[in-house]
Amino acid sequence: MIKYDRLWITMKEKGITQYDLYTYYNVNRSQLDRLRHNKNVEVNTIDKLCNILRCRVEDIMEHFDDGNFF
Repeated sequence: MIKYDRLWITMKEKGITQYDLYTYYNVNRSQLDRLRHNKNVEVNTIDKLCNILRCRVEDIMEHFDDGNFF
């Protein structure tokens, strides 16, 4: 399972809010909702967030083994 708890921590450290993401960086609100609920998002979205926050992928998401093999 992928969790995006680190995203919210990184955003706080960088001083960027969800409002900033959808107002100034055109991140779709539905994407933010998917991230909030640890649902699937496209790699393009992760790439965009890394560029906005100037961070690494590890600063946004974390993998937890849940035994899911498809």
